[in-house]
Amino acid sequence: MSEIIQILNFEEGYKEKPYLDTLGYPTVAGGIKIGPQGASLANYTFTVPRAAGDIWKQIILQGMVAEMKTYPAIVAAMAQCNPARLDILESMAYQMGVPKLALFKKALIFISNGDFISGANEMLNSAWARQTPSRARRHADVMRNGTYDIYKGLI
Repeated sequence: MSEIIQILNFEEGYKEKPYLDTLGYPTVAGGIKIGPQGASLANYTFTVPRAAGDIWKQIILQGMVAEMKTYPAIVAAMAQCNPARLDILESMAYQMGVPKLALFKKALIFISNGDFISGANEMLNSAWARQTPSRARRHADVMRNGTYDIYKGLI
């Protein structure tokens, strides 16, 4: 059973009130961008309760999964994944966008061949892993092992 919403809320950090993300985008509810880079938070005076934010993310993910299915390499990798590994591909797509996930060509080939250890290693051999090392290590662990064990007690 998928844990994607809990993973995203942990990795993105859930905040009901708008905040600026690390790149300066107004964001709310665990990584949902709501405005252009550099926009003032004074423009955003609402809150998003956790239940509403979780539904909002689920709808975003539905569109993202549909987009993922337009990339043959991602489709091939998804076909080999159990729910935990699928959640990791979805989390990566959520964080960086589907086109950037598609650039993980070697990792996706390894995953599509069922070589999850090499796929995880390729995930860690990336600018993404250097930018978000803790998240990347957790994601690689799930890809490697196919379990949510690394997240026990966190989500």
